[in-house]
Amino acid sequence: MPAKDDPIVIKKYANRRLYNTGTSTYVTLEDLAEMVKRDENFVVQDAKSGDDITHSVLTQIIFELENDRNGQNMLPVSFLRQLIAFYGDQMQMVVPSFLEQSMMAFSKEQERMREQMNKAFGTSSMDMMGMSAPMKMVEEQTRRNIEMFQNAMRMFTPMPGGSEQPAAADTETGDDNPRSDDLKDLREQIAAMQRKIDSMGDS
Repeated sequence: MPAKDDPIVIKKYANRRLYNTGTSTYVTLEDLAEMVKRDENFVVQDAKSGDDITHSVLTQIIFELENDRNGQNMLPVSFLRQLIAFYGDQMQMVVPSFLEQSMMAFSKEQERMREQMNKAFGTSSMDMMGMSAPMKMVEEQTRRNIEMFQNAMRMFTPMPGGSEQPAAADTETGDDNPRSDDLKDLREQIAAMQRKIDSMGDS
C-alpha cells in the first residue's frame, strides 16, 4: 500500500489509455488537468517499462489546452519563439530554473491578484480602468522576476577586479588560458540573454 503522501501513480498503456491506480479507473488528459488544478500530486508511468513519463504527459496536456478552440492561449507566440531559441543554447541550463522560480513567485501572489481581479470584474461598469490595479501587479511581478534572473546571471559574470586577475597572472607566466575563449562566449551569451530580458520588461 502506498503511503498517504506518495504521489498517485497513473499508468499509460500502449493504446494511450491512462489508468489511475488510486481510484482504479481509466482517466483522460482532461482528468489529469483537473487533478493538477486540485494540487493532487501524481506521476505517470509507462505501463510496460515503468519509465516515468510525467514530463511528456504534462507537455501533452499543455498542447491540448493551447489548441482547444473553446479555450484561450496562455503562451504568446513571442514567448514560444524565445523558448525554442534557447534549446541547445548555452543558457538552456538556466532557463528551467528561471521559469520554475518565476511561476512559484507568481503563484504566491495569485490570491492577492485574484482579489484584485474580482474587484475589477465584480463591478457593473466592467470598464478598462478596473483592470489597472491587477495589471500593475502583474507588471510589478514581471519586473521582480527579471531582477531575480539578472541577479542569477551575475553568478556567471566575473567579479570586479576578481576573476580578471588570474588571467593577467597567466599572461605574466606565459601560460595560455584555454578557458578564455569559452568564457568570452559565455559572457556574450549572457549579454544577449539580458538584452532579451530587457526587451521583455519594456514591452
